[in-house]
Amino acid sequence: MKTIIVTGASTGIGKSITELFLEKGYNVVINSANLSNLENTYNELGHHNQLAMVHGDISLISTGKKLIETAVERFGSADVLVNNAGIFEPKSFLDVEEKDLDLFLNINLKGTFFTSQAAIKQMLKQGEGSIINIGTVLVDHAIDGFPATAPISSKGGIHALTRQLATEFGKNNIRVNAIAPGIIRSPLQAKTGVDNADSLAGLHLLKRIGETSDVAQLALYLAESNFVTGEIINLDGGHVAGHSI
Repeated sequence: MKTIIVTGASTGIGKSITELFLEKGYNVVINSANLSNLENTYNELGHHNQLAMVHGDISLISTGKKLIETAVERFGSADVLVNNAGIFEPKSFLDVEEKDLDLFLNINLKGTFFTSQAAIKQMLKQGEGSIINIGTVLVDHAIDGFPATAPISSKGGIHALTRQLATEFGKNNIRVNAIAPGIIRSPLQAKTGVDNADSLAGLHLLKRIGETSDVAQLALYLAESNFVTGEIINLDGGHVAGHSI
């Protein structure tokens, strides 16, 4: 049985990824900065012989280290890391303050960077591994009227980090990829002020938004593929491919 670590796993995309991997027989270590949500999800999911939880802020290097240590101590390995934890909030560029940018860089980019560092140290010992980062299509396809320069800058760093790590550790059979979702039905939409996520369906050629299960299915494919690395895969219903008029 392989072990996957999922950050930001108490709701939305992270929770769906956890559910699917548990169903497929993986051991799973879940993380969230919100202890109440994490405990509720842990109790709801069951499978406690396959499931462990680590509460902590992913922007702290110690949290990433604890996730890897927990995976190894509880299940014997750290085979897959999904860097899902992150925050996103639209704000006009001219209104962004230093504290705003620091927040996105610390949680989104720094959290992904140092949790990956801890994971790769363990994966090198094991002789293989897979890291899956969560980016956004907005890095490559910005939208006027949705100003989000600070979080998108941090996600752009994640895209660059993905390809660099894939290049640096490919020889060690460590595969690093990223999923760049379009609009996905999740609690994140409400947090960014979108009351009706389906109202954004027109951004996608398929005229619908994605579901968290769509992201989970792609994460499972990337975790189990042994010949895909260095890819930023748009999961966006055609958002980047083109527009309909």
